[in-house]
Amino acid sequence: MKLSGLFKVSLVASALVLAGCGGDIKVTPTVNDNSVNNSNNTTNNSGNPTDPTDPTPDPGGKDNPCTKRTVAGNEVQGEFVAPHCVYGTDFAGKTLEIEDDITFAALENGGAHVFDGAIQMGKDCNTTQNCTIDTNGPTLNVEAGATLAFRSGEAIIRIGRGAKINAVGTADAPITFTSANVFSEFDIAETGPQFADWGGIIINGFGLTNQCTNAERAANTCNATSEGITSHFGGKNNADSSGTIKFANIWYAGSGPREGGDGDDLNSLTLNAVGSGSTFDYLHIHQGFDDGIEFFGGAANIKHIVVTDTQDDSIDIDAGWQGNAQFIYVQHGTVKTKKDVTYTNDDDELVTIPAGSEGFMGNNGFETDGEKNGGEEYSEAPASNPTIANVTVVTTDGKSIRDNGASQAVKFDDAIQGQYYNALLVKAVADNNTACVEFKDDAEEAAKNDTLNFNNSVLACVNHYKNGEQFKSGGSKSEWFVNNASSQILNSAEGVLAADGFSTNTASTEITIQANNLSGLDLSFFDQVDYIGAVSDKDTTSDWYKWVQKAIAATKNQ
Repeated sequence: MKLSGLFKVSLVASALVLAGCGGDIKVTPTVNDNSVNNSNNTTNNSGNPTDPTDPTPDPGGKDNPCTKRTVAGNEVQGEFVAPHCVYGTDFAGKTLEIEDDITFAALENGGAHVFDGAIQMGKDCNTTQNCTIDTNGPTLNVEAGATLAFRSGEAIIRIGRGAKINAVGTADAPITFTSANVFSEFDIAETGPQFADWGGIIINGFGLTNQCTNAERAANTCNATSEGITSHFGGKNNADSSGTIKFANIWYAGSGPREGGDGDDLNSLTLNAVGSGSTFDYLHIHQGFDDGIEFFGGAANIKHIVVTDTQDDSIDIDAGWQGNAQFIYVQHGTVKTKKDVTYTNDDDELVTIPAGSEGFMGNNGFETDGEKNGGEEYSEAPASNPTIANVTVVTTDGKSIRDNGASQAVKFDDAIQGQYYNALLVKAVADNNTACVEFKDDAEEAAKNDTLNFNNSVLACVNHYKNGEQFKSGGSKSEWFVNNASSQILNSAEGVLAADGFSTNTASTEITIQANNLSGLDLSFFDQVDYIGAVSDKDTTSDWYKWVQKAIAATKNQ
């Protein structure tokens, strides 16, 4: 599709062609490669060059707080360039896989662990090629308050099957995964941070995905291939653990431009067949260039998640995800690009988004797909069927800067199933004919068979459905949404949000239905509630309210 009215400033880009909504986009590397092998940076925290005659700690001496590890029999340690630790591609990169536990501690004076290359935990193994997965692989430990920053679009964190991540912050000392351009010392082009500055986090698990057949699982040859940077995932254990990420920020990640990358999209957090033994709680994902969190099968659970100004889908469900989610706040917004972004679209045409362009960020709050493959040979990994409670999606009236996809609350496709409770879907303006809910043909059957429903939810949108009120196969979408009067449809967003702009206005006279207290769900995961939406305006002292408040405040300073 051609860009039309996308940017708020006049652009030569009006003639550029973008890829269609939901498609993968090949990315052509265009960013300068700032990586080095030995991390011989001579900068300080002021952003000014360090005088080489200044006294600095011995990079390998007792004053060096940087992590060290052994590579090919040699000890390699990050270089301490106060207050930061800088790690070259001799420490971690696309050709190195880390096979021992490794820990990154919080550094004093706002210091960050800065990486030129990828952190790849565990050996990647395609079990059809004479290798064996180490089911007790290494753990990446990140301590509360630590910051890990990345200088390259191909720099990712990849947790292989059998490896784990243990990144547990606190409300007062969260962990941050971000762009090195946050720090003036590493922002060589002096642009500041922006989406796609680094690749994001990929976690590969042993869970079920309908990207593999039943026979492949039985033979231990399920080796689904990850998007973005090739690695393998999948198995037959939906209760497997790949570790924990809690109280963490994931900012400015996503797909290319990636130096040396082969072009597939990268998300801020990709959960490939990750099992329910893993924990993902209190995350803020901001300004990713593809999806916020994407599931490919598995049964991982997520809780207390904020996704802001992410280009594509905030939560993307696919390939048979069977997990739970509660307390999900999504907010679409705008961004002014700080540098050119060039990539190749689905028609192999080179597309450039020029620096200084203003455009919208956000396609679907939830993009939901049931299966990559269906039929008897995939029956052990049925279509995605999550249970999701206490959601707020605040949409815009814009179309996202990369793929021209409209800002929507949810899209259903590919035999998706699932139950939503206490959802609040918001759209205040729809002059551009954007809507809140989209149904693709392959999702209508689930809605009609009562396997896809909203319960005790509010559709507070000035335009409710893309492509009209009626299902293509007949029947009313509104009747489906209202679901025997458990849910409610409003023709505006007036009064549903509190004065803070994100919590539910529990005193609203517009919302006339009651919340579901969730007592009928699995209370080992779900918290019982008395409100609709992700956040209550009566709960301003809780960690969750403060987490959302802090996340929204952070976006205003980006």
